[in-house]
Amino acid sequence: MNNPVELLIFDCDGVLVDSEPIALRINLRLGRELGWPMDEEELTRRFLGKAAPSIYRQMAERLGEETALLWERRFTEQLNAAIDTELHAVPGVVEALDALGAQQLRTCIASSGSHAKMGRTLRAAGLYERFEGRIYSASEVARGKPAPDLFLHAARRMGVAPGACVVIEDSQYGVQAARAAGMRALGYAGGLTPADWLAGPRTTVFDDMRKLPALLAAL
Repeated sequence: MNNPVELLIFDCDGVLVDSEPIALRINLRLGRELGWPMDEEELTRRFLGKAAPSIYRQMAERLGEETALLWERRFTEQLNAAIDTELHAVPGVVEALDALGAQQLRTCIASSGSHAKMGRTLRAAGLYERFEGRIYSASEVARGKPAPDLFLHAARRMGVAPGACVVIEDSQYGVQAARAAGMRALGYAGGLTPADWLAGPRTTVFDDMRKLPALLAAL
């Protein structure tokens, strides 16, 4: 029997901030320029939801350290420039967070991104103050997603048992990490990840953030 929901653990990119299409566009262009052309499906499968060190290792194995460093530097520069002019909150997420706040459900963020990146994107989208002091990064644990370490770390820091946590994720590695942590998952398929990549045990797939409060009520 499932425990009552005590904590919602949000991923950041693609769940709270609509940064994934921007990152995809930049990486597709850099891949063509630097010798690793990929289509959207391959890039999403390889990179989406993974921590930066894991992505860097893939680049270095394929292209060598020098090119991987160049890709990483140019990606960061171009992403930061785009964040400042293009980034918005994921459609419907502000309404969902308002409704969840009225229900007094506890929330936090656990993301593969660095604290610096999350601080920048959350502020650009007007969401940072909603989660300030409750933001956890894969840089704080030994293993990134799909390992469960980050979500278990967030639950410990928030003082909540894993079985009472629900994770909101948009990547296949994220929902895998939630299951490995013994948590229920809500897989958001309104972005880049196909719905069938998110489906699995203890996971409900949805495509509209406005549905989130009702989905949680059903749990």
